Amino acid sequence: MKIFSIIMMLFLIGASIAVSMMKNLLSTIIIFMVYSLVMAILWQQLNAPDLAITEAAVGAGITTLLFVLTLKKIRGVKK
Repeated sequence: MKIFSIIMMLFLIGASIAVSMMKNLLSTIIIFMVYSLVMAILWQQLNAPDLAITEAAVGAGITTLLFVLTLKKIRGVKK
């Protein structure tokens, strides 16, 4: 499991760099959602299921929904 955790952490570093360099806001939101899901997996690997559930629900679920709705209201993202 140690190799899996290292790979996931490297993916998190890559995702955080990608979020800061993206020009398209919708792509940034999607990468942020994937980042939150990977963090939830890592919390589960660290035997913290309460944090994993919270990260998945708030980080990947509610926050992503609010970002997409805000982007839709601001820019008028097409369906």
